[in-house]
Amino acid sequence: MSRSSSPELASSGRQRSAGSYAAGRLALALQRIVALHPDVLADQDPEPLHQLRVAMRRLRTVLMQFERALVLPEAVSDERIARVARRLGVARDLDVLRDQLDNVYLPQLSASERELLKPIRKRLRRDRRLAFDDMEYQLKRGRYLALLAALQGWLRQPRLTPLGQEPVHDWLVEWSGPCLSGLMTHPGWWAADLHQDATVLHDLRKRVKGARYGLDNLAPLLAGAPTGWVERLKSVQSCLGDLQDVQVLRAALAQQLDHPLAELVPGLANELQRREGLSWGRWRLLAQEALDPSERGNLNRILSRG
Repeated sequence: MSRSSSPELASSGRQRSAGSYAAGRLALALQRIVALHPDVLADQDPEPLHQLRVAMRRLRTVLMQFERALVLPEAVSDERIARVARRLGVARDLDVLRDQLDNVYLPQLSASERELLKPIRKRLRRDRRLAFDDMEYQLKRGRYLALLAALQGWLRQPRLTPLGQEPVHDWLVEWSGPCLSGLMTHPGWWAADLHQDATVLHDLRKRVKGARYGLDNLAPLLAGAPTGWVERLKSVQSCLGDLQDVQVLRAALAQQLDHPLAELVPGLANELQRREGLSWGRWRLLAQEALDPSERGNLNRILSRG
């Protein structure tokens, strides 16, 4: 048997092949990426940049999840996608910092504290402009455009491995493996100290994102059965993101201030601590729920039913 073939030859006539299904998921992600480019480059609203970052993550998840089903051109590599994703991430993280500071915290501060923060806000705007210039350069580079063109060309005539020719329903557990393997044994679920365990919690958040997008990819095959777990992972991701946002903002302020935050801007320091405490309490509840044996068993049963 040859190493690859067209999806038409791979189809059983009764079930869709794994490779054909993966190609459909790739097409959805790619369409979203291409559609968002004009608004991202116009830079009139931060939301398209956020959505492009999400679409790039979804593209990477499909490629990682189904890589053994697909024969992709050399121009399509995780390294190239990751390079652009990092530039998107820098600009997006600065958008989040500015939004948090301007719209969440500043309205609660005294006039004197707001005045103290003016130079920092100006510096964040400058950093955002520089990050956007770097991101724009990446989005217009030949290598990135070649990657998109290669994917579009491949989708017109996908090539599959022998595994990719197998019926997708017969391998559901295996297709969930790349995203879910080791997720529930990650040490971040048992983190006891927010600051000492910050690195492991950040890593868990990245793993949760991949698992969420991976389950999303399988949901159409399971009549939406993983929806509950997708929503749970979304809540976990959001809560860990809230914790990280506080830590990143606190660190960014500490780099710019000559004295401790609590001395110069006590109102902001107190509000950061209050929000951090609320998010930490919520996180511990979410972790406890996710680790419940019956909930984990339910997820395994959903995947094995496919």
